[in-house]
Amino acid sequence: MVLSEDALIARIGATARARGLVKGIGDDCAIYRPRTSEDLLFTTDFFIEDVHFRRREHDAASLGRWALARSLSDIAAMGGTPRFCLVSLALPAWADEKWFAGFYRGLKKVAAETGTAVAGGDLSHAGKLVCDVMVCGSVAKGNALRRDCAKVGDAIYVSGPLGGWRNRQEIVPRLDIGRKLIGKATACMDISDGLSLDLHRMTKASGTGAVLDRGLPVLEGATLDQALHDGEDYELLYTAPPRVRVPGHRIGTIVKDRPGRVTFMGLPLKPLGYDHFRR
Repeated sequence: MVLSEDALIARIGATARARGLVKGIGDDCAIYRPRTSEDLLFTTDFFIEDVHFRRREHDAASLGRWALARSLSDIAAMGGTPRFCLVSLALPAWADEKWFAGFYRGLKKVAAETGTAVAGGDLSHAGKLVCDVMVCGSVAKGNALRRDCAKVGDAIYVSGPLGGWRNRQEIVPRLDIGRKLIGKATACMDISDGLSLDLHRMTKASGTGAVLDRGLPVLEGATLDQALHDGEDYELLYTAPPRVRVPGHRIGTIVKDRPGRVTFMGLPLKPLGYDHFRR
């Protein structure tokens, strides 16, 4: 069957309407009317064949779930609640109608579970699959978590065991934990490029250093090296004063040191996580 843009858009259909979403799919733009008491959060994330995934290793529905979950993880890191997403998808010749239906089935499942409306996007064609998911979220005005506010003496936490893309079967955006951290965490970000690189980024932005404990939580089957440096974990990395109770695993302490310097087992830990351009 020959695909057409109108037919594919018709197949996408509507998901649960986000609070404030006046008009979604079916016009030139989505219309969103925010409340005056909230700050809006915007994020976007590419999902590219042979860069972020190999299509023969995953079914269409899994890729759809993965594509949206990556962007939702950024909203979680700010303590936000997702409202709607825009999904731009460039399809290669191998992506037929059945594959497209499976991809959106997976994406819409995550959207329904998290209350994220699919409000629109764009469709095109390309030599390889390219997907870009933009998510709008919201948080009470002035309450968004940031990565640049860690303080000396804070404890460092992660929301779950680490192990990287080789050992993680599913991405679960930690939206519930992110919201619980508001008013408690001093800094927060998600781990997309590996703990060593993302903690380096957090401490550099905060003007601090960090010391990691020996007992890092590691996914079953993963090595310590993978837990430290492999990307695509999408757990939250956050700091809080030592007497403040927060969920997760304590992994270290924020210290006064050269901004961005992280030590582990008495030695400097190089930021060897995933960098698109260094590779």
